[in-house]
Amino acid sequence: MERDVEFASRDEVVALQTRRLREALRHAYERVPFYRSAFDAAGVRPEDLQRPEDLARFPFTVKDDLRQTYPFGMFAVPRGEVLRLHASSGTTGRPIVVGYTRADLDVWAGLVARSIRAAGGRAGMMVHVAYGYGLFTGGLGAHAGAERLGCTVVPASGGMTERQVQLIADFGPEIIMVTPSYALAILDEFRRQGRDPRATALQYGIFGAEPWTNAMRAEIESAFGIEATDIYGLSELMGPGVAQECVETKDGLHLWEDHFYPEIIDPATGAVLPDGKTGELVLTALSHEAMPIIRYRTRDLTRLLPGTARPGMRRMEKIGGRADDMIILRGVNLFPSQIEELLLANEWGSGHFVIELTRPQRLDEMTVRAECRPEHWDGAGLAGEAAAFAHHIKATIGVTAHVVIEPPGTLERSVGKAKRVRDLRPK
Repeated sequence: MERDVEFASRDEVVALQTRRLREALRHAYERVPFYRSAFDAAGVRPEDLQRPEDLARFPFTVKDDLRQTYPFGMFAVPRGEVLRLHASSGTTGRPIVVGYTRADLDVWAGLVARSIRAAGGRAGMMVHVAYGYGLFTGGLGAHAGAERLGCTVVPASGGMTERQVQLIADFGPEIIMVTPSYALAILDEFRRQGRDPRATALQYGIFGAEPWTNAMRAEIESAFGIEATDIYGLSELMGPGVAQECVETKDGLHLWEDHFYPEIIDPATGAVLPDGKTGELVLTALSHEAMPIIRYRTRDLTRLLPGTARPGMRRMEKIGGRADDMIILRGVNLFPSQIEELLLANEWGSGHFVIELTRPQRLDEMTVRAECRPEHWDGAGLAGEAAAFAHHIKATIGVTAHVVIEPPGTLERSVGKAKRVRDLRPK
């Protein structure tokens, strides 16, 4: 059934979405006090949805709503029916807790298996999972999906980079699932050990949990000799496996619309935008039992496009950044991904960088600390290249930046999501 839905026609997908949207709205309204209050305040009822576009009449869910109902206030089933809990780190407040019934875990495993297959994976292959395990959804989500597909799983988790390299070299996995920033750290370790990263059995890489550019894709594919695709998910709506790039096209991520209904809105006004227009991604879960989520504002910026490799499922463009990661510097808006793309156009750029924001006097200033590749390091900071990169940033993005080119291996490595911005401005 799931395999058939993956390749269903657009009309079939929309019909399924409409039925599941009605069921999801009813489930949320009847079982979650938060949604009953929110729908009543907005003057809407589940039966008001006649077609998917009617969802725009319903209220949004935002991250703070999930924090305010901590820990189990968003659950639609008794706690005893929840087989697993995941949670965010809670570094900016109360953690966000997500619950899964047996049926939810089954759907999640199936969607990750579908994603791995779309990325080129097949039963019998070995998958090296270097996403973190634990309360973070990445490791266990990837693990369950790989097993569902019939793969052999290496649950490496994050960290112990020397051992990661040894396991990849000795076990011979054909697939690696990892954040793109940690993939660069693994690449560094291959080179430090004098090993050729292209001499492994790796064929496919599935990278997610943070925005990354096509320039980063080219860097990873060239270094490892693999096909690299993007996977998308977020803990609030299951975890990895909400959308996946198909290896045959690599032209954006097909949303698994039989389980998630996407909208793009204007981040400032909340108005729904037509397909093709860039804005904030809003997602509604169509089949969640334990924790229904209606119109969740992801803060991720993208646009919706027609399906290609999976014609019935719309694509979303690679995430260009997050609305809450946007840097506003002296009236100019920019994202860390723009710096990454420019950096990787330089032969000396390793892909490791951090943006520091300061306010030494009245005005904000930006410093880009970018790590140099070993073969290009001159021992003195590549003054000419730093000046040229600063000029390129100014000419391309329109902001003045101070550029510091750091020696190889000096910037902190991330084993999970990369932290690209250090905001050192006075609060």
